[in-house]
Amino acid sequence: MRVAGIDVGSRTVKLAIVDDGRLAVAKKKENSFEPLTVCRELLAGEHYDCLVATGYGRRLFAEAIGARMITEIKAAAVGARFLYPGCRTILDIGGQDTKAIALDPAGRVGRFEMNDKCAAGTGRFLEVMAMALGCSLAGFSALAEAAPRRYAVSSTCTVFAESEIVGLIARGKDRSEVAAGIIDSVANRATSLIRRVGVASDFIFVGGVALGQVLQKELASRLGVVVHVPEDPQVVAALGCALCVA
Repeated sequence: MRVAGIDVGSRTVKLAIVDDGRLAVAKKKENSFEPLTVCRELLAGEHYDCLVATGYGRRLFAEAIGARMITEIKAAAVGARFLYPGCRTILDIGGQDTKAIALDPAGRVGRFEMNDKCAAGTGRFLEVMAMALGCSLAGFSALAEAAPRRYAVSSTCTVFAESEIVGLIARGKDRSEVAAGIIDSVANRATSLIRRVGVASDFIFVGGVALGQVLQKELASRLGVVVHVPEDPQVVAALGCALCVA
């Protein structure tokens, strides 16, 4: 059976199609103010026998297009476990939220924690910080990695942090040190969530923010574990959707 899993995220829509237990299609597209249009564009021309949705927009998608639904927690757990059979801890940082998930030895979700309603520490937070520093998100990661030291950023609110960074740059603070301080802040928030659920190997880091290697290194240093990042960390939940039925 050919099953399509779609993850309707706040920043990106991801599609994964599993055919007889094998990942056959994996693609993604930046979301917009018309998420259903983006979803239809991703699905155009694709063949599947069943469709499963997750993500913050899953209910809208399921009602408009027709699909089964599963939670983001379950989707991330199933997808990560498929890629890393020994997976016990998952950190998923997406556009608007951060999730820490602990799995039992059989791969079932034992416990999970999510950030509060504030977007601090998420992908959107990093996008705003990158814009405040006048660089792309990819450039932001490189900037932080090159810093000889870090400048502490005290604000955790996205709006206040942006104002703080603009002020720091106006006072002549080094951009790379400010970027490193922001990464430090994000790593601290993520580490706090992870420790609430417990840390066990294998530790898997997924979501769009996992594309930045500097945060991966910071997490490994703080937690004392090897942090595994899939080849495409953004499609893991979409993959998990498809696997739940395949």
